[in-house]
Amino acid sequence: MRWEDFRRSDNIDDRRGDRGGGGGGIPGGRGGLGIGTIVVLGLVGWALGIDPRLLIGGAEILTGGGPSTQAPPSGPRETGTPADQTGQFVSAVLGETEDRWSELLQGKYRAPTLVMFSGATRSACGPAQSAMGPFYCPLDQQVYLDTAFFRQIETRFGGCPVGSKACQFAQAYVIAHEIGHHVQNLIGILPKVQEMQRGMSKVEANRLQVRVELQADCFAGVWANRSQAKWKFLDPGDIEAALQTASAIGDDMLQKQAQGYVVPDAFTHGSSEQRMRWFSTGLKSGSPTSCNTFDGGQL
Repeated sequence: MRWEDFRRSDNIDDRRGDRGGGGGGIPGGRGGLGIGTIVVLGLVGWALGIDPRLLIGGAEILTGGGPSTQAPPSGPRETGTPADQTGQFVSAVLGETEDRWSELLQGKYRAPTLVMFSGATRSACGPAQSAMGPFYCPLDQQVYLDTAFFRQIETRFGGCPVGSKACQFAQAYVIAHEIGHHVQNLIGILPKVQEMQRGMSKVEANRLQVRVELQADCFAGVWANRSQAKWKFLDPGDIEAALQTASAIGDDMLQKQAQGYVVPDAFTHGSSEQRMRWFSTGLKSGSPTSCNTFDGGQL
């Protein structure tokens, strides 16, 4: 992955120097427009009172739950583009998502802030811990990322060959997935999902959450398609690494690793096959309208 030409975003809140050290997890009607219509037409709007337990996006599925302890208070922090290599990479990918989604949403895109932290920090959705993985908090419209997760992609989940440059695109996929949740929030999908989930059983709510997650995977593919068209930034092996990562963090794969068997009714993010397929759908089409995971058909 060749990202050096990407514009650096300064929408970074760098908390890695905090003494306490954060992270949060993988993302998630009645009446009005159908959710499929929302996906296609883009109902722009913000909603108050979103339940973060339903909507937090990222990778908490990796630990099977939310934080168990309170995060320490955050100390002084730096904003703007970090100077270190990891910070430069995150800033570059974030800047590229801002540019491409601004084009796609035709001026209606509002860039989120990405919080980089180490260990633990606070968010409007509650305490965040690194073990929970990256997440998007709709209450403050911020992405939370402990970049130690990048190393886990290689060593813990086998998402890409250890030390491979192709791992950078797998890392970019993780960031783009979280930005996908921000896009869902901007166009009204997350508030609509939360409204629908209020009247559902846990199994039904999980099934709807899977559709949210798979759409964020598809949106990540859309971003990659548009960036590739502009920069030709992908190298051989990059797409394979991202697909391998999508497969490695599928619900079925994670459940097998954790408990030795699969419980489909407990899925919240989709199977390995589904995650790879929907990322590929967005990557091939480059169009958000191809990402309608809410059309009622089979995923």
